[in-house]
Amino acid sequence: MSSLLHITNGDCLTKKLDALKLKGDVITWREMLCEGKTLTNVGSESFWKTRFEFLNKNYKITKSRFIEKTLKEYRSLCNHKQQDQIVLWFDYDLFCQVNMLAVLSWLKAHRKYAEISLVCSGKEGNTGQFYSLSNLNDEKLLQLYDQRKVLNQDDIEYADYVWQLYCSDNPIRLENLSDFKNYQFDHLGDAVQTHLHRFPSIKNGLNAMENAILQLSLDQKPTSKKELLNTILTNQNLLGFGDTQYERAISRLKPLFSTFNPVRLTKKGKEILNAKTSYYSCIQDNDVYLGGALKYNFLFNTDTNRILKL
Repeated sequence: MSSLLHITNGDCLTKKLDALKLKGDVITWREMLCEGKTLTNVGSESFWKTRFEFLNKNYKITKSRFIEKTLKEYRSLCNHKQQDQIVLWFDYDLFCQVNMLAVLSWLKAHRKYAEISLVCSGKEGNTGQFYSLSNLNDEKLLQLYDQRKVLNQDDIEYADYVWQLYCSDNPIRLENLSDFKNYQFDHLGDAVQTHLHRFPSIKNGLNAMENAILQLSLDQKPTSKKELLNTILTNQNLLGFGDTQYERAISRLKPLFSTFNPVRLTKKGKEILNAKTSYYSCIQDNDVYLGGALKYNFLFNTDTNRILKL
């Protein structure tokens, strides 16, 4: 067994690394911890039980699929005990950054002896455009690999601390973090801000993502639901979500659409978008978690960029 282990953010990247024939074994972290309740003790029985319950209820993931896709890879990670070098491959977006925090929290507890390094994507070239690792060519991936950042103990401790705050029941503690620049995580501060904007706005009860879905529907006038999805995926900024996550979000907003073929908002949908009325009481759900916090126990004040507890 090699003394080098790579942990990737998804199957697409794993295939690319396999093709590059880099030294070491490759494991895929198959989770979406940016959605649903999370517990601090990554990898524990209660952690996986909580995750399965969320994925089963909201995405109809069967137990057999959960075991096959997620738990088998996790068990493989547990069995790789000899590696003294572990390379993490995670993107800049919220989806990947939250997964990265969880993996680092686990490594802090279970692989104290290993040298941990990070390969992270971001803005490439002069375009100012963000690229995911799986969209980069082989030459660029190898360049980023050669330039990977070796994380020191302070970095790993900090990542674990941010993970603990993400899993806490009060996002205001996350909001008060301001020392990201002291650590080797270039995109973590932006990811935390993106996360905080997922709490419902004080103005209309919808969060930044939900408001963006309505605004794109109004501005772009997509001719179908599929075109709406493609438009959202192209304009999602730092969330890093997939189409299934957006389909679920659109279904929650369905009463605000008069038709999806073509895509048109109702009169109420336009009023909510313009903050003339609030959708909070209609969309409120007492079982929706963002990390460890109940989504609808807090409001986001877009004027002050602060979280308010109800």
